[in-house]
Parts: sequence; structure tokens; C-alpha cells
Amino acid sequence: MFKGVLKKMITEMGAPIRYFLNLENDFLEMNQFLDQKIKMEFTGTQCLSCHASKPIFRQGFCKSCFFEIPSAGDWVMRPELSKAHLGEEDRDLEYEKKVQLQPHAVYLALSSHLKVGVTRKSQIPTRWIDQGAHQAVAILEVPNRYLAGVAEVSLKEYFSDKTNWRKMLQNDHEEVSWQQAINQSIDGLPKDLKPYITKDSQLTEIQFPVLQYPEKVKSLNLEKESSYTGVLKGIKGQYLIFEDQTVFNVRSNEGLVVSIN
Repeated sequence: MFKGVLKKMITEMGAPIRYFLNLENDFLEMNQFLDQKIKMEFTGTQCLSCHASKPIFRQGFCKSCFFEIPSAGDWVMRPELSKAHLGEEDRDLEYEKKVQLQPHAVYLALSSHLKVGVTRKSQIPTRWIDQGAHQAVAILEVPNRYLAGVAEVSLKEYFSDKTNWRKMLQNDHEEVSWQQAINQSIDGLPKDLKPYITKDSQLTEIQFPVLQYPEKVKSLNLEKESSYTGVLKGIKGQYLIFEDQTVFNVRSNEGLVVSIN
């Protein structure tokens, strides 16, 4: 039996992607459990920031931490709100400088459909893997998060910024003309951002360890159900996919304390 606080699965590029669950005293390579029965039990909660046994509010944090810690500021989800390049503090200027004032990429990714997104350059291809993207390409590389956010806002006129997680898990995705999409994104950028266009970016192909995709998707609320047992059939994005078409989003359940058999 393994026990610990759920955190986002660690990923390693490969064919297919390798997934690791980081628990208290163990790293579990989840790929090895494909086609095996897994039992998960909810035993409590623990905030990823203060480590108190408080109810989880969002992103693995208790309510007070979510509204106080710098890593949960509004600029995380809305990069265009970044202000570190101006020397203006949101919650902790030193932290915000460290994260915001580094190279960022604006990209197109195909999971359920083509979407636009922003990530730190150092998070490629991790960000694409976490979204369950089959293919992705960087369009722009800029020196800070604010400029990436400005680019993303302009490209939302042409591309969605959301993933249809159900279709992604069902492996239901549209066909894409990549050159046409890249040209459209370049045309849609503000003129002052065009010098940052990535000249030699290559299309990245991603394979996920999935033996069986669900026809219908049933989302598991482990905190409500207390316990679940199923045969693991795949891992995609940050989801575990089971034989009975149940899916479990590890990332959205960060902060839950679980035991796994």
C-alpha cells in the first residue's frame, strides 16, 4: 500500500509518455499498473502550501492560502495581468519576478480541438502533456509573461483557450491544417509582437499510454465516494482512465490524502 498527498503527476517524454506519482516516500511509475486493478481510498486533505489539514479550496490550496500565496495570483491564469516587468507587486514581487521575467512561449496545441496557450519555455513539453495534446507547436517566444498574455488575448479571437476534457479523454479531436493555423496565428498577432515569432519551431507529436479510451466519461469524486476500485486502462493529460469508463483527474484533486493499493 502507498499513501500520500496527491500532487500533479510528473511526466517524462517518451513513446509513450511516462507518468510518475510523487507520494510521501515513493515515486510510483503509473505506466506499470496498466491493465491492473487499483484501489484508491480518500483519507483526508492537506494544503500544498501550509500543510494544514484544511478543506481544499482550489489548486491544492486551502482557502486562506489560495488568496494569499504568490503562486495562486490572478496572473497565473491570466498572464496579461502580469506586472513584474513594471516592478509592480501583486503578492510577492521577488517571486513574481522569478516566474514572470523569464522566456515564455505562446503555442497552439491539439487535444480536443486547436487551442492557444501560454507557458514558460522551461515547461515545454510538460504543459502540452498535461493538457492531453497529441500535437503542439510554439508560435512565439517572448521575454516575459505579460507579452505572452497580450499575444494570447489577441489570438483568442481566432482560437479557443479551453480544452474539451471529455473529448480529449475520448480521443475525439478535429483534423488540423497546421500550416494554415500557424499562418493565421501569425497574421493575428499585434505588429509589435511579430519580431518574437519562432522561426524554426517544430511540430511536437505526443503519444499517451492508453489501452482503451472511454466511450462515455464518468468523473470520479474520490472525496465524496471515499473509495474506488477499477482496472487502469490509460493515462492522458493528468487523468487516470479506468475500464468502467471512470476517469480521475489527479491535478484537480491535488491536496487529497489517499492510499493506493
